[in-house]
Amino acid sequence: MQSTLEQRSNNQCEICQASAPLKAYLLPESPDTSPNCHVFICDTCQSNIDAGATCDVQHFRCLSTSMWSTTPAVQVLSYRLLNKCNSEPWAQDALDMLYLDDELLQWAQAGIAAEREPTLDVNGVALQAGDAVTIIKDLDVKGAGFTAKRGTPVRNIGLSENPLHIEGRVNGQRIVIIAAYTKKN
Repeated sequence: MQSTLEQRSNNQCEICQASAPLKAYLLPESPDTSPNCHVFICDTCQSNIDAGATCDVQHFRCLSTSMWSTTPAVQVLSYRLLNKCNSEPWAQDALDMLYLDDELLQWAQAGIAAEREPTLDVNGVALQAGDAVTIIKDLDVKGAGFTAKRGTPVRNIGLSENPLHIEGRVNGQRIVIIAAYTKKN
């Protein structure tokens, strides 16, 4: 496998094009363990991937080039890393330009979902997009001029970037609700 990756990458990091020490990185949530599911990366990229939310977003400016790779695993990793850096305008622009076919997009999003902290209701039950919940206490909705009453059902919720919040429609308006103030139906 090592020689396949060296040849495919021309002995360069497939993310930042660095040339020294490189290693095979198996993408989490990959469909198999073949070389097609590995990316040949440098230690700097590896440490930034492992750093979680505290990664060096400036190092990943190279993603605007690597996202155009013809190697599916590189495209998937680029997508995941751009999502990790999405607070940066350049990363948002790159994500807007990046196109992945349905199969690659599903693979890329599976890795993002696996890294995400679960959103939990008041009882510690994990919530998923599309679930139905009930509000367990009266909540003043700022800017909307109403109170979401205890016992109000919220169907087809959405998850937000923050695992402590969900989004849902109450009184015909889409609002953000603290997940701990809900109970899954």
